[in-house]
Amino acid sequence: MFGKGSRFLIISMTLMVLFSCAVAGENEEFDAHEAYIRLHFDDNEMEFAFTLIVGATGNHGCEIGEAFVVASNIEEGNPESWHTEWVKMAQRVQERGEKALAGGHEISAKNQFLRASYYYRAALVGMLPDDPRFRETADKSRRMLLDAGELMDPPLEYFELPFEGIVLPGVYWRAANDDTPRKTLLMIGGGETFAEDLFFYSADQAHERGYNFATIDLPGQGILPLLGKPFMKDVQIPLSLLVDYIVKKPEVDKDKLAMFGISGGGEFVPRTAQHDSRIKAIAMNSAVVDAHRLFASMPVADVTPEDMESWSEFKRNTVKVIAWRWGVDMNNIPGLVAANEGYDFDPTQIHVPALSIVGEGEYNSKDVQWQQAEFMEKLACPNHKLIITPAKEGASNHCLLENHSLMSQEVFDFFDDVFKEQ
Repeated sequence: MFGKGSRFLIISMTLMVLFSCAVAGENEEFDAHEAYIRLHFDDNEMEFAFTLIVGATGNHGCEIGEAFVVASNIEEGNPESWHTEWVKMAQRVQERGEKALAGGHEISAKNQFLRASYYYRAALVGMLPDDPRFRETADKSRRMLLDAGELMDPPLEYFELPFEGIVLPGVYWRAANDDTPRKTLLMIGGGETFAEDLFFYSADQAHERGYNFATIDLPGQGILPLLGKPFMKDVQIPLSLLVDYIVKKPEVDKDKLAMFGISGGGEFVPRTAQHDSRIKAIAMNSAVVDAHRLFASMPVADVTPEDMESWSEFKRNTVKVIAWRWGVDMNNIPGLVAANEGYDFDPTQIHVPALSIVGEGEYNSKDVQWQQAEFMEKLACPNHKLIITPAKEGASNHCLLENHSLMSQEVFDFFDDVFKEQ
């Protein structure tokens, strides 16, 4: 009953034994970082970020023992403590990888470098962008991923796409060492992601299913706001540059090009599909038809300075960084609502098969329900599907960070079925 992906399923099932599940009742206010699955921290923002990292275990981005050692040494709500402990572990793992590589043990080195990459990435959560360590730590995370990529088969390719005076950095992993045209997944992130998040979110699952894989930092993501590039409404413009780059490759089947977006990518992906007919199937976790309306339903919509003072420093920093990514003053958090005006798309103009997948806990939000209903009811393509993953299977949080196995089964089975019919 178990296929090639059984190791991911087994890891997820093991994690689920450790989880305590609590699904909130239907609510008026949508908090994307609500922790419906609780692993370790009382601080909700730390808990959500910890789930992000631990959830990458099946994709070689984390090791359970290492993660819980780090967590046990972190002071609740303290961003400096969080950063310090993740960097310490990243350095230990990196050093072990370098020793393995020096000894000719390339597989061991690759696996260590992968985890070091994501631990450096973890250290960035809760860090303000004006901290001089922000850029340095982000660079280390990418360097470790690329060092690991040189030891992968086929090797991971780094690329840069020129865009408005800067470059959009990305990684590409071809499915095999030949030019046979194959299915390809373009993985797109949201309001807080780095390309590293997206690699550790779905690259392994794509690769084992025979997909070429590509992901990229868009304006607003990674370190690009440091270069003067916050999020932009016309995200289809840089994403079409990614499509331009990918479809030139001989091993990419142009009739089997899928795009999958998480979080804010639930708006970026269908918006791009609306404008770019080269995209043949899309998936979202989950659909965001109108980001302005969604942000207006969040706690940030009417938060006051007094409210923020009551938060942990880790949470304050996390929310400030989100504002920074949209080009909003970090002390004007409610400004995120207005900043998302026009971040939307028209479902009636989506003419490709589409999947929206959302965790049960997140789906309890009335506005999340509205976004999915609006999407499903108005889609032009009759081949569309809404999947609500159950809390009882440990698949309830935003982006299903705690169960990549279930997520990938639903998403890739959908894409596979679409491409079989072509």
